[in-house]
Amino acid sequence: MNSSKTPSSNPADSESSVEGGRRRATINDIARLAGVSKKTVSRVINQSPFVRDETRQRIEAVIAEWGYAPDPQARGLAFRRSFLIGMIYDNPNPQYVVNMQLGLLDGLRGSGFELVVHPCDRSSPTFLADIRAFVERQKLYGVVLPPSASEDERVAKLLNEIGCAYIRIASVELDKPEHMIVGHDRMGGAQAARHILDLGHRRIAFISGPETFRSSHERRGGFEDALAEAGMKLAPDDIVQGAYTFESGVACGDVLLARTPRPTAIFCGNDEMAAGVLQSARKAGLSVPQDLTIVGFDDFQIAQAVWPPLTTIRTPTREIGRMAAEKLIGVERREPRDMTKTEPTLVVRESSGPAPA
Repeated sequence: MNSSKTPSSNPADSESSVEGGRRRATINDIARLAGVSKKTVSRVINQSPFVRDETRQRIEAVIAEWGYAPDPQARGLAFRRSFLIGMIYDNPNPQYVVNMQLGLLDGLRGSGFELVVHPCDRSSPTFLADIRAFVERQKLYGVVLPPSASEDERVAKLLNEIGCAYIRIASVELDKPEHMIVGHDRMGGAQAARHILDLGHRRIAFISGPETFRSSHERRGGFEDALAEAGMKLAPDDIVQGAYTFESGVACGDVLLARTPRPTAIFCGNDEMAAGVLQSARKAGLSVPQDLTIVGFDDFQIAQAVWPPLTTIRTPTREIGRMAAEKLIGVERREPRDMTKTEPTLVVRESSGPAPA
């Protein structure tokens, strides 16, 4: 193959233009230089699995040499669909939103698809109408639904009605497998309980997230399951509901630490609330972890930005976002998909320690 040739100057080619003294290569040029059909080049661009590796590598080399990039609008017209992926979310944790976006962009990189983001409010009377307008206005190829929007059956029903592809991210299976990425939050709650019990704590409290989040129920469920295995049970006064925010963590911490006897360990439904409990403990004159063990959930950036750094349950949010994007656009991975990458893991830091004597 001699890819040093000048691309064809066929004036009928509508994609041609002149940039920096050299005309931009067209898909016809790439096909000619790679010695394949235009359809084969199109398959490589769209990451079809039905192309031999040798052919794919040859085409990708020509694309890289000539800096070829298909026009998204032209592609949309040709395929009668857009190359836009939507992320529709209602989540009070900004770091979750950022990490999810980064993961989605990881999964879309090199695919020709672009990401557009739509925050929403599930309590709004126009919630569903706003989603419909967003999807139809942008002519989306598909959408990714993180919690808690993913947990709303009305949204899935709407997307099915208007024929929009979607992936739901949730802590449990809520839909057909082809529409789901599952995060296994219950497993993480159980890991938190076992860690606290192993440290000898018996006066234990829990700060849950909002009732409207399935993750709140799953994290609590796993935590209580592991306590029950050890013959323990949370009393009603040991459970306080937060809002997945720092401020709610402070308020819930104030309530729990004012009790007599006060807990020696508190498990928080996310890191934002755990950071709030840290502040509450300082106000109460308590040392962490000498007087109080605090365990969070998520392992977002705030977990290492506070002092002492938080023991927490790490959820691979960015990896989950990447997997959701790849699943939505149909990327065929050459290696087997490792579903354990969505499972939470315990990360032990300085905010947890043995129960005080």
